[in-house]
Amino acid sequence: MKVDGTHYRSLWYDHDEAVLKIIDQRWLPHKFVVQAVPTLEDYAAAIKEMRVRGAPLIGATAAYGVAHQMGKDASDASLDHARDVLIQTRPTAINLKWALDRCQAHLAPLAPSDRATAALQLAHDISDEDVEINRMIGVHGLDLIRKIAADKADGEPVRILTHCNAGWIATVDWGTATSPMYQAHDAGIPVHIWVGETRPRNQGVLTAWELGHHGVPHTYLTDNAGGHLMQHGQVDMVLVGVDRATRQGDICNKIGTYLKALAAHDNDIPFYAALPSPTIDWTVRDGIAEIPIEERDHRETTHIWGRNDEGNVEQVQVSPDGTPAGNPAFDVTPARLVTGLITERGIAKANEEDMLRLFSEHREAV
Repeated sequence: MKVDGTHYRSLWYDHDEAVLKIIDQRWLPHKFVVQAVPTLEDYAAAIKEMRVRGAPLIGATAAYGVAHQMGKDASDASLDHARDVLIQTRPTAINLKWALDRCQAHLAPLAPSDRATAALQLAHDISDEDVEINRMIGVHGLDLIRKIAADKADGEPVRILTHCNAGWIATVDWGTATSPMYQAHDAGIPVHIWVGETRPRNQGVLTAWELGHHGVPHTYLTDNAGGHLMQHGQVDMVLVGVDRATRQGDICNKIGTYLKALAAHDNDIPFYAALPSPTIDWTVRDGIAEIPIEERDHRETTHIWGRNDEGNVEQVQVSPDGTPAGNPAFDVTPARLVTGLITERGIAKANEEDMLRLFSEHREAV
């Protein structure tokens, strides 16, 4: 996608400098900062500190982290060390484990002398695959938007509410939940996106930043406005991303998603989740009981970053001194509240049998 008219992926390998480069998302939307990732420790910090974020992007970054380590030391011990360092960074998004498992399976049988080249090529492949997967999610999601648009008066937009950022900046390109939005806009279908702020890290500003650069009409809202809009008939569908889905259709996404799903269910509004197949954890059935929920630094709740009137980006405290804070980063929306899952292979109902219709190779996963 584009930033000020220039196409970017959220990460790319600089062959001249032999280093991965990322967009440091901590500074968006106020500053556009490109950062090199020169060490394994920097890869781990980039994931943990959310310089890169979003399940697909975390997985791609981890693959490049393994490739970096193989370029330094391609021994078995070094391969295991890279996995150990990276797997500990963030526990909830399954794409991290998926990418590291794929790297391990691909590289372990190879001679150490062959691993550096193979690891870098695999990281490129994982990134390119993610772009195509997300493009296809958009193709299938576009069909849903077209159907809603067909029942609208001429010029009336399809109104979509989203939560968190499941955009191109959270993947390698296109995004998951945003891919259908971009493709609808590019096809000339009027859309308007309601963008929830997504406290405490306000990832909604990333969605607004993306949509603005692409020219997609949108409105940035407080998180608690979503239910009000649904009650007053101003939302045609809810479309969110996913950090981990179970084989039975539960979805784990940024904290607050469950509340949006409840409001959608109460107002008979379709609630869709867009996800690439690597985000499905076929070993898990009960998302509420089995998916680990990351508890992040409480300072993310008690403080907030923003730009002051002088144009400087700074952090300010919003809570009383000494007030305890909690910061669960995700929640789980049970399958009964999910209308459907938009994947690169098509749209599945949120149940095990229909998901296996699209992904029959996982029938014996557990």
